Amino acid sequence: MSQPLGSFCLVLHGHIPYVLGHSTWPHGSQMLYDAVADSHMTVLQAVENLGYEGIRAQIAIGITPVMMEQLADDRFKEWFIHYLQAKRHDAEANEAEFRSRGDLHLAYLAERWRGHYDHLLEKFRSTYDCDLLGAFRWHQDVGNIEIITSAATHGYLPLLHEDGSIQAQLMQGVAVYERHMGRRPRGCWLPECAYRPACKWAPPPHIAGTQTPYPRKGIEEFLGENGIDYFIVDTHMLAGGDPLPVRVEDTETLGKRWGRIRRIGETVHWLKTPRRPYFVGTRFEDHPPVVALVRDDETSLKVWSGEHGYPGDFEYLEFHKKHIPGDLRYWCVSDERNDLASKRHYSPDNAARRVEEHAGNFLFIVKTTLQHAPRDESKPQPVVVSPFDAELFGHWWHEGPWWLEKALRWMHQDPDIDVSTPSRYLAQHTPTEAVSLPEGSWGAGGKHWVWLNSEVDWTWKRIYEAEREMQGLVRAHGAGHDAAAAAAIQQAARELLLLQASDWQFLMTTRSAPDYAGSRIHCHYSDFRRCAALARRYCAGETIEQWEWDELGNIQGRDRLFPDVDPLWFRDIRRPSL
Repeated sequence: MSQPLGSFCLVLHGHIPYVLGHSTWPHGSQMLYDAVADSHMTVLQAVENLGYEGIRAQIAIGITPVMMEQLADDRFKEWFIHYLQAKRHDAEANEAEFRSRGDLHLAYLAERWRGHYDHLLEKFRSTYDCDLLGAFRWHQDVGNIEIITSAATHGYLPLLHEDGSIQAQLMQGVAVYERHMGRRPRGCWLPECAYRPACKWAPPPHIAGTQTPYPRKGIEEFLGENGIDYFIVDTHMLAGGDPLPVRVEDTETLGKRWGRIRRIGETVHWLKTPRRPYFVGTRFEDHPPVVALVRDDETSLKVWSGEHGYPGDFEYLEFHKKHIPGDLRYWCVSDERNDLASKRHYSPDNAARRVEEHAGNFLFIVKTTLQHAPRDESKPQPVVVSPFDAELFGHWWHEGPWWLEKALRWMHQDPDIDVSTPSRYLAQHTPTEAVSLPEGSWGAGGKHWVWLNSEVDWTWKRIYEAEREMQGLVRAHGAGHDAAAAAAIQQAARELLLLQASDWQFLMTTRSAPDYAGSRIHCHYSDFRRCAALARRYCAGETIEQWEWDELGNIQGRDRLFPDVDPLWFRDIRRPSL
């Protein structure tokens, strides 16, 4: 039997910021409910449908720690059922309205929506017993998928002021994964795919004043120390230095896939390609090695782009036009030049035909890309890595899960393509080269602009102030001398992690929800200061009034994530940067 042309790795990144207890609509917990109903449950259904046919989907699904905590929260389990029931009721009311005026096609579509939410409700309550994380864990345990982790609250790691904050974000992420998945994670989705190498760094002077640059560890060093094997980078990040030939020399892995690696020659001017994995960094001999997998441009463009890719097809469901009441959608994209008022009614049959055509086209593109990938028997088999936000499938692109299921089915049936999770691919194909990566992200322009601009500079002033305060707090009082001190210091740590979420700058820069994001920054900053001040006063022996303890209890009751947070992560740096 002939060998495949190469491997295909699909990576989905599922993330919603912490919204439970922080408003509902239009921004708040509704964001979580929509993402779970539209995307996570429908992608899981696609995985299950393939499983019924004996096909292991072999995709990687990232569920961020903050999202895992929300899915495990009893409030979510109760409120999500109410959400599904309300959506079913809305569809039923729409159906009655459409039938009363003779719009039988719209009534048929409303009936489909009603059946859709009936199905989700039944799956969530009966099949999954309200434990969606348990369903994902089961599919990982039987080998259908790989689940990867991320930073605790999706903090934008390269811009954080303290290495202790980066360490806390990643160590909390690993702790959450172990608690919910029963194993250690192999892969990590860096928030916004944002990376910074080891360097002398100083914060932007217009935010933190002029400072002498100080040594910072590379992000890969934190990942390696926490047992992570790989992460994903955008294509332009390969613009760093030339590859350096290396070999794995040490077989003692301490739980990682590879032991120490050693350089075996000088830097060579070989072609760098996103079709190959690379060890990362310049100090890779001093820390457990970590691999970068590189996003493939063409396959990614075909899936995420509304203008140049599949989701913008005229037969697919239009996202922006919704029927009131209920916010259900009954129209198709129709024509990119049309306004919302002139959209045609949606046809599921027409959309299904386009799904087949686009799945076939994607199979062709992946196969062609692998055929033209550089080949060298001394190097790993070519790989096409296609990473996407999970919410694209089902939420933004309604037909995405249908397409996903069909494309994966056809690729699994093609002997030229090895559909593989990243961990499975890397277990069979160890990198032979190391590269240094530049600082950057997958945001607009490839740099930090989306998260660092005049609209959001004020947020970093507050984050940096809170980081310094947290450092001082744990240096003075550790994790607390008794249960009361520990409770206040732990809650301060939670509020700092929530304050650091990259979502707030994103929502402000893109104008998606600037007021909501701004209010969340104010909320977590003020609550952090309140908790930190209470802890300092209590540890100094001052009397704390009952209303102050009640206030702490209210904050704990609202932001009830990360029960195992360790404030010392912010202070005790593993291998401080030289």
